[in-house]
Amino acid sequence: MEELIDNKNTGERACNAGASSTKSSAVLSPDFSATEAGFLHVQSEEDMLLRIKKEKEANRLPENVAAVMEELYHNYRDAVFQSGNSRAHEIVLTNMASAFDLILLDLEKPFTFPPFHKAIREPFDYYAFGQNYIRPLIDFRESYVGNISLFSDVEEKIKQGHNIVFMSNHQTEADPAVIALLLEISNPFLSENLTYLAGDRVVTDPVCKPFSMGRNLICVYSKKHMHDVPELAEMKRRANTSSLKEMALRLRSGSQIIWIAPSGGRDRPDPRTGEWSPAPFDVTSVDNMRRLVEHSGVPGHIYPMAVLCYDIMPPPRVVEKEIGERREISFHGVGISLGQEMNFNDITSGIEDSEDAKSAFSKALYDSVTEQYRVLQSAIHGKKGTSASSSNITLSQPGN
Repeated sequence: MEELIDNKNTGERACNAGASSTKSSAVLSPDFSATEAGFLHVQSEEDMLLRIKKEKEANRLPENVAAVMEELYHNYRDAVFQSGNSRAHEIVLTNMASAFDLILLDLEKPFTFPPFHKAIREPFDYYAFGQNYIRPLIDFRESYVGNISLFSDVEEKIKQGHNIVFMSNHQTEADPAVIALLLEISNPFLSENLTYLAGDRVVTDPVCKPFSMGRNLICVYSKKHMHDVPELAEMKRRANTSSLKEMALRLRSGSQIIWIAPSGGRDRPDPRTGEWSPAPFDVTSVDNMRRLVEHSGVPGHIYPMAVLCYDIMPPPRVVEKEIGERREISFHGVGISLGQEMNFNDITSGIEDSEDAKSAFSKALYDSVTEQYRVLQSAIHGKKGTSASSSNITLSQPGN
């Protein structure tokens, strides 16, 4: 991994950003080849934008990446100022300087993700960096968790050596941070130990990589992008096979908690109505994950999970092939919810055709996710708060 130099000032800057008491180990500054390089000493917005220009002129930043960084700075600044936080200016400079330092570092010394990537917590705490970066974008007063008691039940099962899989919709690049932030008070163990099935874009995009390095990941190539470059399709298939083998090995060891989006990508709004809803689940993806859990030799449990957070960082309206998408950012309430565990045999009892059984199980999971999503939508966008709770979903505020 990249060489990093201990710097107490940078540590304080990255660890104190945001408005929460997230645990963090020392945060270190990048080892740049030129002493004047990087964003460590930026004191103002003008300094920040000038540093981007200088790094581009010195050929340490490709022109397209520099353009993305400048736009990202403005969008992040505007979103944090929407929060009304009295420390908004300090938070923006601190978090964006840290992010830009890490992007620049990876461009100089690119990090390669293995099939299974364990979150890097030291000497630089990438997890704390990601939490602190996304935290100011969440309006916690308008955020909700569905069925918080189920998350505690899951945590107990993990500690007993069981495996857990969350079958979830997927909305933004910030999903892992949103999930972790909404559970960090009530269920910090889950926040820090979740493993996410991650597509190749979040481990190759230079803007995404520093955030991905702070998460436990099983890295795969998404079906949606498998044939973007036809000559690479076979390599991607082989890489996915290696990742699935790694996942199987980990499941056999027990105490694994894995988040997977069986849709194979992020939700998109309906082009006719503009309404957001969970993207359909891929039946094969659901069944492959189910069989891995069942064949692990360790007790396993599958839960449907809903995530609603598109407002803070919505994806492009259409699926893009090229790396380096624009990033719109806003300050907004978010939500997550967990449904009751679903057992394949119980749901498919009486269905003789194996393909029909697979489809029925996938549909049951998806229907639960959609039901939970609608409750979160009513609470957040419908402004109903906890009164949006239903007979199956009990809403509470994060930490309650």
